[in-house]
Amino acid sequence: MATPKALVLRAAGTNCDRETEFALQQAGFDARREHVFRLMESSAALAEAQFLVIPGGFSYGDDIASGKILANQMLHRLADALNQFVQADKLVLGICNGFQIMVKSGLLPWGNVRVDEAHRDATLAWNDGGRFEDRWVHLRADSDTCVFLPKGEIVALPMAHGEGRFVPREPAILDRLRAADQIALRYVDAAGNAGQPYPINPNGSTDDIAGLCDPTGRIMGLMPHPERFTDITHHPQWTRGHVTRADGRLFFDNARKYFA
Repeated sequence: MATPKALVLRAAGTNCDRETEFALQQAGFDARREHVFRLMESSAALAEAQFLVIPGGFSYGDDIASGKILANQMLHRLADALNQFVQADKLVLGICNGFQIMVKSGLLPWGNVRVDEAHRDATLAWNDGGRFEDRWVHLRADSDTCVFLPKGEIVALPMAHGEGRFVPREPAILDRLRAADQIALRYVDAAGNAGQPYPINPNGSTDDIAGLCDPTGRIMGLMPHPERFTDITHHPQWTRGHVTRADGRLFFDNARKYFA
């Protein structure tokens, strides 16, 4: 098929869009950045793309709450276009602020944007420590459904957020996510063991959840930043010879393979 097109959504305060665009280009996508205002004027660019990535940063300064304003724009101005996009066997990835936006808009956890149901089943709250956390973490892929990373894969990625603690509205929501194989990533130690205290779980997320996918596995959000580790020289220990691959590349390479 022709080279798949990827769209990187940006708004005021987004600051990881260029790195994300570059990571997509490295993986073989025809990638470009698109301001949300342009999509609100015309959603043609979204319809032409196969992969939508909502990158990290502080959209609109994270006023009110992280990702809330951009999520509301998506809810009230782009809901139909986004729902058509996800129903067309396409991919969506939200990174850090993008994950927050997806949860607040309703794209996660259930895969559709609906004003009457958004914001109700889960949120990403302030870190347990009450402060911004900026560190490298290990993650374990725990979903057979998710297309971005095979189950059992353990990766290292950098994270940087103040509101990354995943909290379901009630225990039944967590049970539903587990039953539907939607828990895509968990915080683990270097050996792959979950259930570890801070700083292994850097924010106190319920069930060590670092990333979710929708029931189809094609829509995913995660708090750590794969676009910041697409070359081994990005890792702080690369000169010691311990780093043999750039784990962040896996997410973008697997997305590209989906369209092969």
